[in-house]
Amino acid sequence: MRPKVHVSADGSGVVGHPGARLLAGLADATGLTATYSAALRPLRPRGTGDDPGWIATDLAVMLADGDAAITDLAVLRDQGEVFGPVASTPTAWRLLADTDQAVLASLRAARATAREVAWLQAAETGEGIPAVRAGGRELPGLVLGEGTGRAHL
Repeated sequence: MRPKVHVSADGSGVVGHPGARLLAGLADATGLTATYSAALRPLRPRGTGDDPGWIATDLAVMLADGDAAITDLAVLRDQGEVFGPVASTPTAWRLLADTDQAVLASLRAARATAREVAWLQAAETGEGIPAVRAGGRELPGLVLGEGTGRAHL
């Protein structure tokens, strides 16, 4: 479980990458981390070591935060009070090395399940997801992005 984040306006406890932490929380809240864990369970022999679903989520958060090298997991790892425990670089490398086409298909299915949960959660509020204004035009749905990459859901 990730540490709870408390927001205040008093200037104490300032952290870097708060948006990345919110993205990690979104992955947890929509069940993405849990479904990744289930999809990657075969890569975790005898249930030992770090949860591969958490590793995959941390890798996704790292990429969304603009980092490009697996060693950049250190950015999250160095903020344990914000992100909780983050796997070592060698552990993340082993997960990626063990990922084959069958595992990728399982991860795609896990992501689709989490996306469906997110849309159902939005529908339950009765408000839906508001449109975003960018570049002088309105974009319906949810747009996540920074720099040159973006995801339009």
